[in-house]
Amino acid sequence: MLIISYDIADDKLRTRFSKFLSKFGGRLQYSVFEIRNSERVLENITTQITHYFEKRFSQNDSVMIFDLSKQCKITRYGYAKGDETDLIIV
Repeated sequence: MLIISYDIADDKLRTRFSKFLSKFGGRLQYSVFEIRNSERVLENITTQITHYFEKRFSQNDSVMIFDLSKQCKITRYGYAKGDETDLIIV
């Protein structure tokens, strides 16, 4: 599973980026997406970010991709606690 977090100042670019990510997974929070991945999905995402989005980012923008492994433990609280689903971690 991938967790992608972003902080993008430009409204149009941020909207495009969130629509791009929504093709691959669901929103956990406003600027955090959960994506059940394969190597091919990860490659598609990083290629698109590198070739399309990265050159449009300002010095203040950031994107972080967390590639979670089998050893990762997820603890949920509040609203997220009721959103537990079976996780398949590759």
